[in-house]
Amino acid sequence: MREYLVAVDVGTGSARAGVFDASGGLIARATHPIVMQRPKENHAEHDSADIWNAVCVVVRRAVADAAIGAASVAAIGFDATCSLVVRGPQGQQVSVSTTGQERFDTIVWLDHRAIAQADFLTVSRHPVLDFAGGSISPEMQMPKLMWLKKNLPESWAKAGYFFDLADFLTWKASGSAKRSNCTLTAKWNFLAHETPGWSQDYLELAGVEDLLARGGLPASTVAPGKSVGRLSPQAAEELGLDTGCEVAAGMIDAYAGALGALGGSLQSDVGSNVALIAGTSSCLVTLTPKLMPGHSLWGPYWQAVLPGHWLVEGGQSATGALLDHVVRMHAAGGDPTSALHQRIVERVQHLRRCEGEGFADHLHVLPDFHGNRSPLADPHARGVVSGLTLDTSFDSLCRLYWRTAVSIALGARHVLDAMQGFGYGVDTLHVTGGHVHNPLLMELYADVTGKRIIVPATVDAVLLGTAMTAASAGGVHEGLAAAGAAMYPGGEEKQSSGADRQRYDRDYRRFLAMYRHREELEKI
Repeated sequence: MREYLVAVDVGTGSARAGVFDASGGLIARATHPIVMQRPKENHAEHDSADIWNAVCVVVRRAVADAAIGAASVAAIGFDATCSLVVRGPQGQQVSVSTTGQERFDTIVWLDHRAIAQADFLTVSRHPVLDFAGGSISPEMQMPKLMWLKKNLPESWAKAGYFFDLADFLTWKASGSAKRSNCTLTAKWNFLAHETPGWSQDYLELAGVEDLLARGGLPASTVAPGKSVGRLSPQAAEELGLDTGCEVAAGMIDAYAGALGALGGSLQSDVGSNVALIAGTSSCLVTLTPKLMPGHSLWGPYWQAVLPGHWLVEGGQSATGALLDHVVRMHAAGGDPTSALHQRIVERVQHLRRCEGEGFADHLHVLPDFHGNRSPLADPHARGVVSGLTLDTSFDSLCRLYWRTAVSIALGARHVLDAMQGFGYGVDTLHVTGGHVHNPLLMELYADVTGKRIIVPATVDAVLLGTAMTAASAGGVHEGLAAAGAAMYPGGEEKQSSGADRQRYDRDYRRFLAMYRHREELEKI
């Protein structure tokens, strides 16, 4: 009997696989690193063959550790970062790198090489942008494709397929070039609520009028929770599975995390809940059956995750990555290992007890070190730190770390305020990702936002959400809402003490004032 699910998550630095049972229990989990090169500023590239090899390694290891047979796996699901993969007509790798190396055929999600192209699309005010928050980010695929055609025309000419990374993985697994509705609506400006979904005049505006034929892009999509086909014989052998295993339509990693975090509310009032998927960057995702605007928020995207629902996302481009950067750049810092983060957190807690909550009040941070995704939608934005001294001690690092953490939580509040301003009613924040292991951030999310905080009782909500799509695609549960209800593990509730509300309200006023002052400086 096919009762188990395999979920694969490809992040920025590694591939992970988990084996789940029908009730959402994680039986085994494996991780393997992937390669990323950064040949110049704002450029970041993967090798998709290396990624597929890592996927095969982790799936085989997780299945072996779970001690289950291939014939017991109903389906496999894939989620990944919204990175752009280019392959030739026969599936060969095509370079996206200015170095010319063929193996680097994937532009990483965080790559900002296409800022000029994103700006061009944003100022066009094309109606497509009404379903992208009114602006285009360089992290989306259309500006990256424009950059590729302009700067590497020989690669464009060699292309036969353009894939979002999750769709590349389902293609490798099944041999089917079908694309997920999740990826195309959110990252390719495909309007799933319209027929046709592709806007030809928008493609012509972007100068990629030949995109659909050049990239093997279809006129229709496959909904999350549906199957694109079964494992091909070659993929089954490489993954250690069999050809009776269904392949679920791919998911963007943050949206898989939202599905895993919100699974318990999918059959009720999901619209009052926001999933905060917080790791290297942070995404705040909400689902609603009602079409509502969201200028400066990504979306609304029709059925990007859940049937009959629009998805809207607010984002912070660098959160965990920003804390790493602060640790790395400070004279008293170093390699931002888990142990060093823990040491800093413990010292911060000690300083707060000994010196009081105002121990670092002279420091103020705007966290836009990699642009502002939401609610300003400004990839050109830069970070600001006010209140630095000549102190290079470890304690000065701890003070800066604390105030950077405060700024990250203030940024989340800024996004939530924008959502509420557009009519999204939010009372509960479901937090998942690496930030749940940082007690400072978890305390701040509750105290700064004032929202009820739920931490799902799973070690990996992203893998769980992907397992939910596999359960639906493999017929283990009837649809995503049913899979969410059956597989959601419950969660721990955290609420603000309210003791520091006035302090954080003041910090928020200063935070907004810093935005105004930065704008004033840039206009002089």
